[in-house]
Amino acid sequence: MTLVQLKHFIALARSGSFVKAAAAVHLTQPALSRSIQALEEELGQLLFDRVGRRIELTAFGAETLQRAQLLVEDANDLKQSGRPSALGDGGRIRLGLSSGPGALFTVPLLTHVARHFPRLHVEVSRANTDLLVRQLRERALDALIVDVRSLKPAPDLHLAQLVETEGAFLCRPGHPLAALAQVTAQQLLAYPVASTPLSDELARILVERYGEHAHPQQMVTLLSDEISHLVALALGSDAVVLAIRAAAPQLVALPLIPALDARARFGLVTLAGRAQPPFLPEIGGLMVRVMAGGVFRTG
Repeated sequence: MTLVQLKHFIALARSGSFVKAAAAVHLTQPALSRSIQALEEELGQLLFDRVGRRIELTAFGAETLQRAQLLVEDANDLKQSGRPSALGDGGRIRLGLSSGPGALFTVPLLTHVARHFPRLHVEVSRANTDLLVRQLRERALDALIVDVRSLKPAPDLHLAQLVETEGAFLCRPGHPLAALAQVTAQQLLAYPVASTPLSDELARILVERYGEHAHPQQMVTLLSDEISHLVALALGSDAVVLAIRAAAPQLVALPLIPALDARARFGLVTLAGRAQPPFLPEIGGLMVRVMAGGVFRTG
């Protein structure tokens, strides 16, 4: 078998269609069909069940897909490692960002690349942490920047850096609560509360500080993965947003009693043992500079 055959197999498994896969790999449908058939004959088992015009991975095909993806990505990593000047020669990195890092880091990252590495290809994906980790394991992403409190520890995940930044309950400057010297949880909960999905750790902190009624399942009535949407909501209404302060400088932090005293912890996550893109150290350094004012640790 060849890497080309494995790429054909991966394309067909992802698209579920000979028409789409053939177009993706720049082959005719008969040529793609012959490539898949030759691979199945060499492996000695069917990779797909063909049901009319539909195709579905067999159990063996699903297992083979995971191994094929690893082989193709390892080959790509090997090829990339032989290019010491990849940053200047148009290398590529695919970065996944969860809501907080996405709000803080997307524009500075793309601006930095456009100014200093104009031939570098950068692909940014925004999603929740669970989905991003799945894409990292599937080799669809090279690295993630996520809130590590929502990251389930696993031996195949490597955390390279950690940046902490303050979280707070935020509102528009003219909000009725903004004029108060102190705000109680009872006063806060008289208004709609919005946030991104919160970690179990933060839920525990909220309950400890403000009681059972402050559990996110009860307190948060407006939920979104995108902080920019929540900021726009707060600016146009009396909703209060629980978010990192740095992501919403146009909002006012409420002086809650007792103080929330909680920080988001953003980490650069990669797959352990996988060769890393040359641009990754640059991303780590830029992340620290962008989030200056937070507490930085290397791990």
